[in-house]
Amino acid sequence: MNNARLLIDIVLAAAALAAPLFHTAPAARASTSITRFFAPAGTTRLKSRRLARVNKLVVRSPTYTVTATAYQAVPGQTDSEPFVTADNSRIKPHYGSKKRWMALSRDLLKPWGGKFNFGDKVRVRGISPELDGIYTIHDTMNRRHRHCMDVLTHVSEKFDIFQKGVKIQKVEERPAFASR
Repeated sequence: MNNARLLIDIVLAAAALAAPLFHTAPAARASTSITRFFAPAGTTRLKSRRLARVNKLVVRSPTYTVTATAYQAVPGQTDSEPFVTADNSRIKPHYGSKKRWMALSRDLLKPWGGKFNFGDKVRVRGISPELDGIYTIHDTMNRRHRHCMDVLTHVSEKFDIFQKGVKIQKVEERPAFASR
């Protein structure tokens, strides 16, 4: 009986030592430390690398349903300075949709009472397989739009998007000390 209790104490102490010092979520701590301790020697390193890549971005807000459209940096679709966004970022002349910049309607931005700030990373799902992904908010739309987003595309890409029911969520990067 004493040997079994001693073995349990040793296993629990080893699992506690394998746990990281700082955590953002208690559930993540328990699963990763036990997995690292009991997994075979070769698989732990591969699993932890995959987890590090996947866990780099964390969803921190509820999902919003919006209407998605595409816009280009041309005077007819923007103001008189098409290559300057609302947060004073500069769009380079040879930009493309791979840049992953977007504009949100004013009702979703913090200066007008919304939940998003300029520079926030947003996960977008529901436009198309090639345009879904993580975008950065750099611009705002005309005040007549409500619950809308615009994806920055180049004129040569010929995207004609008007998609209702697109889901957006704010995501944040994990601090460097929390991703182990």
